[in-house]
Amino acid sequence: QVQLVESGGGLVQPGESLRLSCAASGFSIRDAVMRWYRQISGKERELVASITWTTWADGVTNYADSVKGRFTIFRDIDKNTVYLQMSSLKPEDTAVYFCNADRRRQGGNILWGQGTQVTVSS
Repeated sequence: QVQLVESGGGLVQPGESLRLSCAASGFSIRDAVMRWYRQISGKERELVASITWTTWADGVTNYADSVKGRFTIFRDIDKNTVYLQMSSLKPEDTAVYFCNADRRRQGGNILWGQGTQVTVSS
């Protein structure tokens, strides 16, 4: 079965950290562009971070300006899981976070997880 399952969301206070997990099955995350999106209430879904490979290197990462320096995306190939490490969390980070796998480069499709809620509040 090909799917993504997010976990790790919850309620935290401003300034604290949280790690989200995205467990993939049915394919290897090494062969896909892996992304984290989020959707803040009342706003459109936005790209937070991505990790992929190029002809020059593997594990190339990119981040939205709003999270740069605070969030880190990384993979555990053996566990076939991608993570989003979030630090210095702010109330404006409150959103539903979605994992995304783009397999089109390998002849596959795009997968979405169901999302996990992150709430940052004092």
